[in-house]
Formats: sequence, C-alpha cells, structure tokens
Amino acid sequence: MKYRNLFLALLLCQSVMIIPAAYSQDSSPYTQGYEAPAFTDAMRYQRLQALFPAVESMYRSFADKNHFPGYTFGIMLDGKLVFSGAGGYTDIDKKIPATTKSMFRIASMSKSFTAMAILHLRDAGKLDLDDPVWKYIPEVKGLKLTADAPEITIRHLLTHSAGFPEDNPWGDRQLAATEKDLTDLIRRGVNLSNAAGLTYEYSNLGFTMLGVIIRKASGIGYGEYIRKNIWEPLGMNQAEWEFDRVPAAQLAHGYRWIDNAWKEEPLLHDGIYGAMGGMITSLESFSKYVALHQDAWPPRSVNDNGPVRRSSVREMHQPWRFNTISPNYKYPDGRLCPLASAYGYGLRWTRDCEQRTVVGHSGGLPGFGSNWQIATDYGIGVIFFANVTYASTTGINLRVLDTLIRTAGLRPAALEPSVILKDRQAALLKLLPDWNNATASGLFAENFFKDYQLESLKKESAAIFKKAGRTGKVISFVAENQLRGSFVVAGEFMDIRISFTLTPENPALIQEYHIYEVAR
Repeated sequence: MKYRNLFLALLLCQSVMIIPAAYSQDSSPYTQGYEAPAFTDAMRYQRLQALFPAVESMYRSFADKNHFPGYTFGIMLDGKLVFSGAGGYTDIDKKIPATTKSMFRIASMSKSFTAMAILHLRDAGKLDLDDPVWKYIPEVKGLKLTADAPEITIRHLLTHSAGFPEDNPWGDRQLAATEKDLTDLIRRGVNLSNAAGLTYEYSNLGFTMLGVIIRKASGIGYGEYIRKNIWEPLGMNQAEWEFDRVPAAQLAHGYRWIDNAWKEEPLLHDGIYGAMGGMITSLESFSKYVALHQDAWPPRSVNDNGPVRRSSVREMHQPWRFNTISPNYKYPDGRLCPLASAYGYGLRWTRDCEQRTVVGHSGGLPGFGSNWQIATDYGIGVIFFANVTYASTTGINLRVLDTLIRTAGLRPAALEPSVILKDRQAALLKLLPDWNNATASGLFAENFFKDYQLESLKKESAAIFKKAGRTGKVISFVAENQLRGSFVVAGEFMDIRISFTLTPENPALIQEYHIYEVAR
C-alpha cells in the first residue's frame, strides 16, 4: 500500500508540474517576435517543493525496508539545503532520535576532503601532483610491480591508480592505526596488483598515504589541516575525526543487522587511516561542503572567495581515471540508459545517455553507510546518511536525484553566450537569406568561401526561408561554448535553426555554418 501511495503522490506531482505552453520551445508566435521567458530560480524551487513529500516517503520506505536504525537526508539546490529530514534512532538503547544535527561517521566520503586538502597545498606551492610519493614517504621508494613501471605519484594516489589492490573491508578495520603502524607496514613490503598508472583499483591504503603527505607538506596532521583550511572557513561546526569529542546526544552509534536484530558495532578511534574514511559530521554541516562543490559551476569571472579555488574544485570533478562503461544500465523507472563512470580526485564521476554528469561519493564502514551526489549542470544534489553496516545509500540517492530532475522538469544550466558570439549571431542573421555583400562583410574566416559555395548558400537559405513563411525574432540562442552556438528563428509555418562556429583568431570569425528546418 505504501508504494501505491508513493506512486500516486509522484503522479500527482507530475500532474501539477506540466510545463505551460508558454515555456515550450515548440511554440512559435512569429507575429509577436516571441522570446521564451526565463526558467527562474523561484520556478525551479516551486517545482521541487511539490515533490518533497514524495521524496521523504521514498527515503523512509527505503530505510524501513533495509533495516536502518537511523538516517538523515537532504536536498541541495544551488548551494542551499532546501529540504531535509531524519528518522529512526542514533542510539537504539537510549532511544535518541536521529536529526539533521546528528553526527554520523561518513566513511569514504572523507576521501574528497583529503583530496581537496592536497589541491589546497598544491595551489599554495607546497607540493606538485606529479611528485613521487617517496619524496614524502621514503619507504615507498622503489615500490614497483615491474622494473619498467613508473614511480608512484600523488596523482596516482588521488585517482586510485597507484597499483595497490582493492582493500575493502581490510582497510575499514585500520582507522585507529598510527602513522608508525603504516610505516612499518610499508617497510615489511606492500603487495601490488597492477603497475602504477595503468588502471583504476580502489585503495584505502593510497588515500591513507595522502594523509601522511599532507602532514609532511604542511607541518600539521591531515585532520587539523582539513579543519583549519576547509571546515572552519565553511562554517562546518559539527565535524570531528575523534568520536570521543562528539557530544553523546549527537553521536550516531553504528549497528549491524544480523539474525533479525541490530548489533552495535564498536567505534574506532581516530588514526592515520582516518584520511581515507574517519570523518564524523552532521548533515547540516556537510551540506555546506556540498554547497562549495555546487558553487564551482559554472566557470565565471566573479570573485573567488572560497577556501579552495573554484577551478581546483572543478578539477576534482573531472574523470581522471576511467572505470567502466555500463551499456545495460537501467534507471529505477526501468528505462535503459547506458552510462560511463570514472574517478576524479577523491570523487566518483558518471555521465549517462542523457548527458547528465553526476559527481559525488559513497561511504561504508562497519556500522555506517552514506552517499552524496550532485548533478553539476542542474544545480541539484542529494545527501543520505545511515547508521547500519555498509548501508546501501547510493542507489536510492540516484533514484531521488533522477526523480527530482525528471518530474520537476529541471533543465541543465544554460551557458551565457560571449559578446563575440552574440555579435556574430546578430550580424549573420542580417545577411540571411540573401547573403548580399557577404564576401565583403568581414564576418567570415579565410576558409569559409572555399568550403562553402556562395551560390549554394544563397539557394539553400532562400528555399528554407520560403518554406518557413514570414519570420520573426530569434526564439532561442544556445551557446555550446564561447565560440560555438546555434539559434532558432520563429517562422510562420516552421522554424529555422542556424549553427555556427568561430575561429580562435582575434577577432574571431565564422569558420563553419549550417542551416536546418525545424518542423513543428
């Protein structure tokens, strides 16, 4: 019954979210010189807000079905936590309810903080990503699978391509180990599964080494460095590495569901392996970190006031190490949508058949499971924490994210056309359909009339404009980048789309052009 009710709730949301005809790109009131109204922030929020009850039901149903003792979730929009909730208990014995201020261990979601600290040090000139690891951990020197393999670098560690074997769940039990324990482990010899730089293989050990590198390059421990340079500037007041420092009423205890009952998992103290998975935080505090990642998009020229450069945050989001292609991937609604996945710097990256790019990370430890994801072009993200061993939070987050984007009809952010792109578009439009004085206009690159015969251009555009009938204003202008774009002219019987590409020279000139019929 609860799933039937959820379906009805989503159906209701869809019924009230139908996009009015005025917003449709298919509308072409050529007699009025129509320009589509902007899809405002208020519209986006209103569409999402109608879905919040259904989203809360999705999380609650999933948590109940999968025996989560406690959980908390949040929806991020354009850098703001616009909806959040919680359920269950952080301490079953004391019946302490989970809230958005409850502090959960987020496991491998910690890795992106370690990666961000490395980039912060790089930006300060304290290290280089292509530095060999032995420069900071001498015991690693000469660690190779084959004699012709390269030295392991910081970049290899960041992208899980150093050649270490996948080490879950071994690594999850090492949190409390000291740096001396790590050094002794390396001295005894570390087995490799691949030559460095060749392939992706998830390594907790590699990110633990990054924690040591942070200390060596900065002079303070990785935890303190992250606190001072990331947590504090962001106002993350509920974030710790050591569970003993968390107020008892806020600390989420971890549990394992076994034999139809919850068994409490012992919490491990902070140690050198915390760099790969030891962070403890609340959803409210973590949302400020997600906001930093959302704020990195799009690239722009306004002041860069974050604790880490926007360009460095975007650098974390790039697919530096290919992982896999999933040709048979299906979204929860059953539609087939192949996707590719890769690893950035402490973050996972995916792009699906609908060209949606998602970055984020999951976390899993004995007693905990978590996930966060943002769709970088849509300004929307999701967060989910739970306190049961390896809680399967990734799939439900992806389901919620997909539901929000599709049901609310969210669109990827449009790139603002550059001045030169707008200038060339306006000048090109004035030439059409006749192309009079085109060769003397100064608009076209030296290749243009060698690649396009002027008489053919005239004949083609005359035919298309004649079919379109009376034409009006431009009803859309899409910038693919700062030197390539397309625009649609409203016509009486059909619309006309024109695309063009500019050269890299200064001033930029039109080097490529195409004209298309747009049927209605």
